[in-house]
Amino acid sequence: MRQRKGKVAYLFLAFLFLGFGSGRIQAEASRPVFPFPIDKTILDNGLTVLSIPFDSPGIISYYTIVRTGSRNEVEKGLSGFAHFFEHMMFRGTEKYSQEAYNNVLKSIGADSNASTSDDWTIYYMTIPASALGKAVEIESDRFQNLKYDEPSFQKEARAVLGEYNKSASSPFLKLYEALQDKAFTAHTYKHTTIGFLADIKDMPNQYAYSKVFFDRWYRPENCTIIVAGDVKHSELVNIAKQHYGGWKRGSAHVEITAEPPQTERRTAKLTWPVPTLNTLLLGYHIPATDARNPDTAALDALAQAVFGETSELHQQLVLKEQKAVMLMAESEPKRDPGLFTILARARSAEDLAIVRKRIAEALETAAKTPIDEARLSDIKSHLRYEFATTLTTPSNETEITLESEVKK
Repeated sequence: MRQRKGKVAYLFLAFLFLGFGSGRIQAEASRPVFPFPIDKTILDNGLTVLSIPFDSPGIISYYTIVRTGSRNEVEKGLSGFAHFFEHMMFRGTEKYSQEAYNNVLKSIGADSNASTSDDWTIYYMTIPASALGKAVEIESDRFQNLKYDEPSFQKEARAVLGEYNKSASSPFLKLYEALQDKAFTAHTYKHTTIGFLADIKDMPNQYAYSKVFFDRWYRPENCTIIVAGDVKHSELVNIAKQHYGGWKRGSAHVEITAEPPQTERRTAKLTWPVPTLNTLLLGYHIPATDARNPDTAALDALAQAVFGETSELHQQLVLKEQKAVMLMAESEPKRDPGLFTILARARSAEDLAIVRKRIAEALETAAKTPIDEARLSDIKSHLRYEFATTLTTPSNETEITLESEVKK
């Protein structure tokens, strides 16, 4: 069918009924799926240091995780600063200017970058194991001594607006903005990681606040260093004490408002100015990620069982009837209660209405009828194998570890 201008995207929010057979999702006990030891030391100032020995001769991945993401942006009108500092942290210090820092990275052959989520900000590099000492030196320097003036702050703030505008050229940013805005009325998950557009536009005027944000959150007790690969824990701890030992704890205590229970369905309807596929985005409130809560595993299994490529719904809607061109679901790990999301795309509004109805029916069936034991066994095996196949590099080891260690 031809696509028409101004296609419609719908968002629907409701309670999630957590009766999807969570008691039947149990860990397979044959052997540990994560076979690597984790050594952990907490320095006197609260900085957590982890190491994961891994067979990568001469190579390590060095991660610094700040337990601060968009969820920590509690002041009204000041969203987006966690993501902003992902940019600003490369501006340099008195000892290592931006150019000098980059030159050091080049000299040690570092592959370096950073990322921000709702829950944390991550700075990472993969380097030769022999460069561990230099990496700790330059990273500790910028975390303790970041230096920038107002003109450079404003320049980076305008760059963030440019990044927002680029992302907003796709309907997905607007979809997820609307979803989170509708789903959350009190918790800071209400805004996306990049922040509210109005706040981003005003960011160049918030130089003084940027100093407050950095001083509040970039503190040792709020940070974790994880090194995976060809590393000795004792050596890592000794170097960390040398360079991070003088970093002083912070004193700020900020309460993040809990989201009250949702009592009725909330919806939003968006239009897009150019032709695009009709899109449905559903969000269901779920508990915070907790490996001890069987619902966490049950939701991962649910996404595969009901919406995965081998599911009956996907086979019917996408392959046989071709009512949908995309169907997927995700239970994204979150420190606080988040959302189970379902995304579907169709060529026509009529097809999308059918897809919406079939999704509702599939969820109702899943809530009432246990998943077939043989299929459930296959799903658990698939999830376990999929996880195991990621354990191939030091950086993957680190990212998997931070999911469990840093969200505590």
